[in-house]
Amino acid sequence: MKTPRILSLLPAATEMVYALGLEDALVGVSHECDYPSAARSKPVVVQPVLPLATMSLREIDTAVAARIGSGQSLYQIDEALVRSLQPDLILTQDLCQVCGPAGNEITAALKALPSRPQILWFTPHRLADIWQNVRELGQATGQTARAEAWVNATRRRLEAIKARRPATTPRPRVFFLEWADPYYCGGHWVPEMIELAGGMDALGRTGTHSIRIGWTEIAAWAPEILVISPCGFGTDQAYEQAINLLREPGWRDLPAVREGRVYAVNANAYFARPGPRLVTGVELLAHLIHPKLYDWQGPAAAWRQVPVAAVPTRPARTKGCTRCGISFTCGPGEPGGRCWCDDLPPLAPRPGDDCLCPTCLSRAGLPLPETRP
Repeated sequence: MKTPRILSLLPAATEMVYALGLEDALVGVSHECDYPSAARSKPVVVQPVLPLATMSLREIDTAVAARIGSGQSLYQIDEALVRSLQPDLILTQDLCQVCGPAGNEITAALKALPSRPQILWFTPHRLADIWQNVRELGQATGQTARAEAWVNATRRRLEAIKARRPATTPRPRVFFLEWADPYYCGGHWVPEMIELAGGMDALGRTGTHSIRIGWTEIAAWAPEILVISPCGFGTDQAYEQAINLLREPGWRDLPAVREGRVYAVNANAYFARPGPRLVTGVELLAHLIHPKLYDWQGPAAAWRQVPVAAVPTRPARTKGCTRCGISFTCGPGEPGGRCWCDDLPPLAPRPGDDCLCPTCLSRAGLPLPETRP
């Protein structure tokens, strides 16, 4: 069969295209399609509408929630460029509105085309779904045998990880942090990856979306290994966020922090994208969880250990209550040095009100926040 002209709107799908040797048929990509490096030379048809590079984690979380809640898109597709590329096959997703263009954006782009191309919707929730996506791409492009060979090779790599670990090997408690402000657990395929690597993450959400996790849940789980893997970021950015995280009250009491087993990893490469490199992510986790059993043969920049002893604690802040005038210690504080009242419902407006002490918060009829241990 004739190889179709492929337009990939998803970084993971672009990696699949290259894994099957279809790069010459790839006519366009999204702004995030940066692997392999040759993909960066392809025409870019998708851009984000938010200035993500200048925003903090909490600002991103708030802005994304607001746009999704109001039905607005997070991405802009260059419809004129799509029309000029004349794709026969479009690879996209309907899993996460944050991860790439989804249904509404694709529908609008299709209206600009003279004829409707074939569309493959990649919506994986577990590793087996991702392998099936590779098969579907192989079937759509006449590369069925190559796709099946890739899947079989990937399975052998995963089986080799299991074979090297004795059945009696303990499974350490892992917490995989997918977003650091606010806290999000790992979801979809990530808990499965941790299990394959010889750990366990009771806070993860296997086969479904990650969710916000409260400090009380994290402290109760008492993870022995902490993996910082903010979605959409590389190792150095994850490292910076890990440093900020460990300045917050309570985190130094976790077993993982006390034992120096805090790791910043490249989420973009090995965990967030449901594509071929997830198997390398399992190999990386196996090394981090059981370093005596598994060597790391991948790129040195894939992960960094966070030097806990070098991270200064965030000092407590003394504030003055704007209603009664007393001085009080702010906190013990929310992530990032924020005040404990930041996430409470707003008070009825009163001139001069800024931060209130616990007594005045109680008198105002607001619940006192739960404190960290």
